Amino acid sequence: MQLISASETDGLKARVFRQLSACLDHGSPAPVAVGLSGGGDSHALLALVCDWAKGAGRPVLALTVDHHLNPQSTDWTAKAGEMARALGADWQALHWNEAKGGSGIQARARQARHALLADAAREAGASILILGHTADDAAENDWMRAQGTSVGRLRVWSPSPVWPQGRGVSLLRPLLFERRQALRDYLQHRGLDWIDDPANQDARYSRIRARAALNGELPAITPQVWKPFAWQAGPEAHAGVLRFSRRAMLEAPDRILAMALLCVSGGDVPPRGEKLDQLKARLVETGDGVAVLSGTRIEMQGDELTLMREAGEQMRGGLEPQILQPNTPVVWDGRFTVRVNAPDWQILPAKGRLNRLHEKHRRGLSILPPAARASLPALYNSKLDQYVPAWSEAEICCLVAPRFRVNSLVGADETPQEVALIDLWHGETVPTALFS
Repeated sequence: MQLISASETDGLKARVFRQLSACLDHGSPAPVAVGLSGGGDSHALLALVCDWAKGAGRPVLALTVDHHLNPQSTDWTAKAGEMARALGADWQALHWNEAKGGSGIQARARQARHALLADAAREAGASILILGHTADDAAENDWMRAQGTSVGRLRVWSPSPVWPQGRGVSLLRPLLFERRQALRDYLQHRGLDWIDDPANQDARYSRIRARAALNGELPAITPQVWKPFAWQAGPEAHAGVLRFSRRAMLEAPDRILAMALLCVSGGDVPPRGEKLDQLKARLVETGDGVAVLSGTRIEMQGDELTLMREAGEQMRGGLEPQILQPNTPVVWDGRFTVRVNAPDWQILPAKGRLNRLHEKHRRGLSILPPAARASLPALYNSKLDQYVPAWSEAEICCLVAPRFRVNSLVGADETPQEVALIDLWHGETVPTALFS
């Protein structure tokens, strides 16, 4: 039985196409990456994206993660591949082989899924990963948050939630205001099927309890928007040092301060709750001082806040020397991408080794706050028994400022576009000769 009329099908398609056209670059050779589980939401999403991409001249890459949590997962993954190819998309299967069951398995699987998807999208040259979350998912997330679950709010745009795998990748959810049932009706109208995972009926999972509690009745969903945070990076941003107006930071939402701390520290979990409240209280005070939170050192002087990596926290976090392979980029301390062209180099923190650097390099470091110098990357050549700053022998790019720019903009009341997000990521991440 046809559950959706032709006019309703056209309306759904038109709404999604408007969203995609507003956000994505027509004619770009980069693939549009789509997460495909094979369920109704993601299959409908892929069908709509493939139709849009044909008119926009874009290739589509469908990515399916096999968590190996169900005996049927291999068959489901193969079925998803058939769906993707039937729609004209390229397809890639990704595998999580670390499932061990136990408590928190859903959260661990979700984290692994995002990491695999982000890595695959970036390696394929895609800066946007499109996911099939619906209005029902958004309402279920809100219900779970009200029950104390630490899931985030879903937004049309958001940065990838994993780091450093998510660098350069943003998430787009063009179905966030569409109902789950409407998407299944759309698939039936087109003669397409989908996979039903029995876990979607398992009341042990909080999302399924949320679904039962809502019973199909959703509150009105409105976009979560905010004003972009006004901020300009200075030359020290290439070394991971960010400066902000104290007054502007106090007037901004708490998420801006939390994100600034997260980006400067290179971490993957922002500070929340009581500790963040205590830091905000310190900022309200008019005096100068120093605070440390989540691996970031905050120096307060007048109206200026200077944020830098706390070298002591960096060392206590177990950051070990890492041997570098020629022409193989690595992400170091969550803050820098580093690539060397020659063998025999390893990267390690400068703390405790600054006096081994050449005098000209130490003079170059003098433009940075003293506390910031020890957390920078240094290189050690085992054959020469020589320490040098990383930027003197490596192509090094700082991720701190681009990451903060993207995180402070995505979700704001301005709709970011694909090309703008690419510029934000790459505008600051250039080979740094700042201290030569």
